[in-house]
Amino acid sequence: MPELSYHGGFILAAYAVTAVVLAGMLLWMLLDGRAQKRRLAELEARGVRRRSAPVPPAAPAGAAP
Repeated sequence: MPELSYHGGFILAAYAVTAVVLAGMLLWMLLDGRAQKRRLAELEARGVRRRSAPVPPAAPAGAAP
């Protein structure tokens, strides 16, 4: 391993903090994605649909239901 000189502790600590922050953000994104999917499934189960979902075509005027 190369010699890190006087600032080696600071450099290693900076890398460690960066790794912990990135891992935390990744974990947060994964957990939040699961929560969003769960909320979306609950809304769809209640009959709420996404605005981007295709809308079924309307029946022509005067047509029997």
